[in-house]
Amino acid sequence: MLKSLLRSTLPLLLMMSSEPVLAQLDAGTIGKGVIIGTVIDASTNKPVQDVVVTATSPSLQGEQTVVTDAQGNYRIPQLPPGTYTLRFEMESFKPFTRPEVQLLLNRTIRVNVAMLPENFSSTDSIVGAPPTIDVGSSNHGVNVDQEFIRRIAVARPVGKGGAARNFESLAEGPPSNTSDSSGVGIGTSTPGGGYVVDGLSADAPAYGVNGSDRQRAPSWALPYMHVVVPDGTPQTVYRAPTPSAVPAPERTVAPKGQRFFDMYFKGYGVNPTVDTEEERFSTFSVDTDTASYSLTRAYLERGALPDEQAVRVEEFVNTFDYGYANAPDAPFSVNVEGFPSPARKGYQVVHIGVKARDVSRAQRKPGHLVFVIDVSGSMNMENRLGLVKRSLRLLVDALDERDWVSIVVYGSEARQVLPPTNATQKADILGAIDSLHSEGSTNAQAGMELGYALAASHLLKGGINRIILCSDGVANNGITEADGIWARVKEQAAAGITLSTVGFGMGNYNDVLMERLAQVGEGNYSYVDKLEEARRIFVQNLTGTLQVVAKDVKLQVEFDRKTVSRYRLIGYENRLLTKQQFNDDRVDAGEVGAGHAVTALYEVKLLDPSQTNFGTLRIRYKAPEGGSSRLIEKAMPVTLLRPAYEKAASPTRLSYVAAAFAEKLRGSYWARPLTYDALVSLWEELGTPLKTRQDVVELGELIRLAKKLDRREDRFESISPVRTMDADRVPTIK
Repeated sequence: MLKSLLRSTLPLLLMMSSEPVLAQLDAGTIGKGVIIGTVIDASTNKPVQDVVVTATSPSLQGEQTVVTDAQGNYRIPQLPPGTYTLRFEMESFKPFTRPEVQLLLNRTIRVNVAMLPENFSSTDSIVGAPPTIDVGSSNHGVNVDQEFIRRIAVARPVGKGGAARNFESLAEGPPSNTSDSSGVGIGTSTPGGGYVVDGLSADAPAYGVNGSDRQRAPSWALPYMHVVVPDGTPQTVYRAPTPSAVPAPERTVAPKGQRFFDMYFKGYGVNPTVDTEEERFSTFSVDTDTASYSLTRAYLERGALPDEQAVRVEEFVNTFDYGYANAPDAPFSVNVEGFPSPARKGYQVVHIGVKARDVSRAQRKPGHLVFVIDVSGSMNMENRLGLVKRSLRLLVDALDERDWVSIVVYGSEARQVLPPTNATQKADILGAIDSLHSEGSTNAQAGMELGYALAASHLLKGGINRIILCSDGVANNGITEADGIWARVKEQAAAGITLSTVGFGMGNYNDVLMERLAQVGEGNYSYVDKLEEARRIFVQNLTGTLQVVAKDVKLQVEFDRKTVSRYRLIGYENRLLTKQQFNDDRVDAGEVGAGHAVTALYEVKLLDPSQTNFGTLRIRYKAPEGGSSRLIEKAMPVTLLRPAYEKAASPTRLSYVAAAFAEKLRGSYWARPLTYDALVSLWEELGTPLKTRQDVVELGELIRLAKKLDRREDRFESISPVRTMDADRVPTIK
């Protein structure tokens, strides 16, 4: 009713005075501007979804990229005043550019566009009235400045059915060189600890953002190609530095007081707290990757804090075994427990664990494993190619007569080192592994193409056909030049040849590429920082790593509005789905291997604990062969919420310690009340025998190590002191 009233009285308000309107602009526009609009098909006048809209301007560092939603709408927030050029790109449509878009301070303008199909013979046209002011939201709260808004990134699902506008959605991330569909930028850590804008260090005077500096910059520092992967996420690909004749030594220690450099990560923000009156459904795709945790361990053990964008909470949590039992007569077992949050007053931590059925070693399907190994100059280090070779030797010992192994390597060119060979021929396989040596640049495209061809020529029907890419993720020729690489990976996965990626090395490492390849290829992404991690992946978890028992697995929690007033999903920012996508079998989601578990944590504020249930958990999945999805539904009773942290089961407490550690490392606003000392105390309270398990002992050591290394100031303290934090919401502009 209030929104309708505002719309009806807006013309009158504009005629009376402009000042009240400006005082109530969308909080995301204070000190900045916003460009919004709708894109339609000129031939049908229907909205066009997944159009890539890119804004560039002399006043903008880099460029800002977003994607239109199902209604053809787009929104580009946090833009400095200036003259902009908008570029609209979509497959099967003619690209269109709208220059000379004037954006003033604290204004929102609308630019509507009609795109012409490729086969349409006419000229492009702009549809709609001249840009106008859009009032937006008028939320009220405490006074803060733009610095606070700049420092918080929020992730949320895109499109109809996503979380509605709430307090946290006002906190947009700063403009970046590239962005995902939520407006969250891709950053790169630099020697000065800052970020790279358009591939150029914001801290290095020699590589600024004006035209002359860009001309002097090396080719690897500039954006190489804009690509859109199958899920619609726009990304910018950079050339990797050309390897020198003598490779640089492995960076086992970061430069004093600085971060490891040439490490490419993508930030996804931090999930907001959602009011159940606005959206009671929380939906996401499962993720069983663990690379973020082992990457963080590699940083800490080398005396450096990880880049905040390298920390993915769900991968910390899913690294650990919580001892879930198998369901006797179902594909998944469900485990739920909660306790009062140690960090967020008035909230409960809800632990949700889902475990796939086990498959014994004897029941595992036969496999053809095609190893595609990067032997370029950047891999010529013991902690890279040397560790790859030692890891493969472990794997060979775990295979048997059912399995086949092939090896492809790529440097400047790709070549076959080992044709499909039965795993019983260990001498031949080990000899091929030992013969691997560094050569040339990095033609990953050629290596993957040869690997797929080899897998297809020896396809095991009904078996496991898996490409395993071992690399540092750097690709300085080939992978971005060939059209359709992402479609090719997706097509092969649909045909039964899946792709897993295993990362190696510190410095000159591309986490973004390795994670995305595995996600599109329906495989796993792991990072090997030591031989013990290789043993865990390739030996201890071999069956789960290779044999998928459920695909396109989605989880959805429907919170009961009578019981729960607010909630926040901790992690899974890059796996969020809308509630409509949960029931849409066309939407890809994550795969789960035999015996693998997926654990998610929520912060939940109860409204009425006397109710019977606080929510319903739904699991939607497909059989490994595909087909229609199936549904599992479980009620979550309030009786599963324990009265205190120490009353919860030890594994439940362990999941919280892992999640809270990740939240601290990534600088989450909500982890501020939890000090490292408090985190160590929570770890101490895990109790025996769990606390004596080797991986849990290591977690405690890493927390203590991070405490010694973390000299970051609380970036929010001067604006919102911890002692006066509102546990329900971040402050908004009054």
